[in-house]
Parts: sequence; C-alpha cells; structure tokens
Amino acid sequence: MSEANPYRPPAAHVEDVVSAAAQAGEFVDGGQALGAGRGWGWITGGFGMFKARPGTWILITIVLGVIFIVMGLIPVLGALATWVLYPVFAGGIMLGCHAAAHGDELEVGHIFAGFRNHAGNLAVIGLLSIVAWIIVFIPVILVIGAGAFFGTISGDPQALAAIGPGVAIAWLVALGLAVPVYMALWFAPALVVLRELPPIQALKQSFRGCLKNVIPFLVYGLVAMVLTVLSAIPFGLGLLVMMPVIMASVYVAYGEIFFRS
Repeated sequence: MSEANPYRPPAAHVEDVVSAAAQAGEFVDGGQALGAGRGWGWITGGFGMFKARPGTWILITIVLGVIFIVMGLIPVLGALATWVLYPVFAGGIMLGCHAAAHGDELEVGHIFAGFRNHAGNLAVIGLLSIVAWIIVFIPVILVIGAGAFFGTISGDPQALAAIGPGVAIAWLVALGLAVPVYMALWFAPALVVLRELPPIQALKQSFRGCLKNVIPFLVYGLVAMVLTVLSAIPFGLGLLVMMPVIMASVYVAYGEIFFRS
C-alpha cells in the first residue's frame, strides 16, 4: 500500500533539492538501486538544503564542533561518549532536515532533538558501533599490539616509522572491514527517528540500501573527499559549508534510496 513520502518538500526553495523519485511514493524495504549520477545529486541536494538556511546550518556545525571537542578532552570516557552520542546527534539533524523539507524552520535546537525522540535506540546504535569498530581494528592490534596501535592512530612518529609490510596489510584488512560498518551506520539514525525502526533492523536496512548503491556511493565519496579537502584550504572556513552539505546529503540520499514513486 502506497503512503505519502515524508520527504516531499513543500517549500519552493527546497523543492528542487530532492529528486522526483523521493517526492512521493512508498517505503522500499532494503532500498532501491539508483544510477551513478545520484552520488553527485546527493551532494548538490545537500547544498540546496544548506543554501536555503545557511546561517542556521553554520551555527549547527559550530555547536556540534564545540560539543565534540569538549567531549574529546575527557580521557577515555569522552571518546566513549562521542561514539555513543554521535547517532543521537545525527538523529536530531535528520529530524531537522525533515522539518526543513516540510517547510518548517530548521533550528539549532534540532541538534538535541534526538535526545527527545528515540534516544535509547539511537544510543544502542552508538554502543553497537563501538563493538563493530573494536572488531574492525582487531587485526591491527594483533599484529602490532595495543600500545603501538594507539600510537599509530594518535600520529606518534615512532609508531608510524615502525609500520612495515605486515602492519600495512593489517591496516588494509581493517579498512576492508570498516566499509560494511559505515554502510550499516550511514542511514541507521534516519531510519530510527523517521521510520521508528529498532536498532538492529535500522542497521540492516542501512546496509542493504548502501549495498544496492555501491557505484553512486563511490561517486559520492570521491566528490565529497575532494570538496572536503578543498574546503579545508582557506583556514578550514569552507568546512562550515561542506560539513552541513554532507549532513543534509544523508537525508537527501535516504529519501531517494528508501522511497519509490
């Protein structure tokens, strides 16, 4: 049975952000495959949402940056809190995008909307992500040891100088394991707050949706990487635009992949 797509934007400025495929239709279990060009379309769609409310997006980015910096200053517990709470903040951003797509106001307060909507399920996703990343890095830790591992990721020159062929292979294995983790996490917060799915089901749906769109995601990832590097050149000020674009692009991609006209 078809249902109205909640991603149909009534506001004229946002209307051209979401493609026709995401403007009306029914939810697609596991998502649908899209063309390679949609990877670029998600970026332009995210920029369109940013352009409609640039000041609010920049404030959101600054506030989130300050929050994560402060949490990062707290040894161990700060890092754990960052992983657990990241999906909660992401869920709030998705609710903000949802409001903007309906012609309502995107507000800085949407950063904390996830704490009022499905906070428990979002936090569970954060906890599961910690377990997943531990599994991802086990090959590296087994090869070089925990101390050298943390030295490497912290940029310790001695640890970096000790990287040999075996360590490089272990990191490549970890990189390969990281890809499905990202796929499972990418749309999970949106699926929790906008479809009210339980954590495990949201992770599965996200993975399936990404798996069906490997090529557009390769295009998306390449374009996003290049633009992020370029945006960081002028004293990092361009990131105040690029980071909101990436956040909004997740919402745009979600609407296109999981809804069919």
